[in-house]
Amino acid sequence: MVKITALMVLKCSPEEGSDPVILSNASDLSSFGFFQRPSVKEFIVFVGRTVAKRTPPGQRQSVQHEEYKVHSFNRNGLCALGFMDDHYPVRSAFSLLNKVLDEYENTFRDSWKTVQADNAQQWPYLSEALTKFQDPAEADKLLRIQRELDETKIILHKTIDSVLERGVKLDSLVEKSSDLSAASQFGAFVGGKAAVACGGDGWLGGGARQSGRDVLQAGEENQSMLYDLVNDQGDYPSFIVNCEV
Repeated sequence: MVKITALMVLKCSPEEGSDPVILSNASDLSSFGFFQRPSVKEFIVFVGRTVAKRTPPGQRQSVQHEEYKVHSFNRNGLCALGFMDDHYPVRSAFSLLNKVLDEYENTFRDSWKTVQADNAQQWPYLSEALTKFQDPAEADKLLRIQRELDETKIILHKTIDSVLERGVKLDSLVEKSSDLSAASQFGAFVGGKAAVACGGDGWLGGGARQSGRDVLQAGEENQSMLYDLVNDQGDYPSFIVNCEV
């Protein structure tokens, strides 16, 4: 079973309105159907960039939805993210992100500060880490070394909406995003409300369909939402609009 779906390293600019630049990105989508993977990959990039942009320097935070968590750590503008299932220990996850940032800085020094385009730097280590640290016990070894995490406050957000600025709606971010294809953007709006989820195993898609309650705003419990970009037979593109929440 895949415990870590993706790891990312991004450059976060202090300039207001500036989107993070993806420096390196590794993912394991083997648990998803072949036709689901393009949309899942797009949403990983979209959600990763959205969360990184809202993680201030020096802060560690986790965004939870169903059995998934997105962990984010911004260290002086260099941000590491991990998409992990809910059973992966939180402090082990941040110990891994700390290790990723250490290795990245050891490899590239300060060269990342001048990078302007996504995925400009090839970095095999991230794929190796994605495989090695699927076992939380490997991350636990790091945790014993990085004792400073014991003293660090980790901010937990129950939904991705709680990460967004007041007045900002997820659907508006979906509409403006260059990370999502036209098909994915259309799918997110067919139900009238944008969902982070691609259905299936929580918000990224896969097996049994999950509830959409955690991505709703107050008073929206009975609204229809798109919760699958790919139907149960794996046809693509196909949209399930009226998913029960």
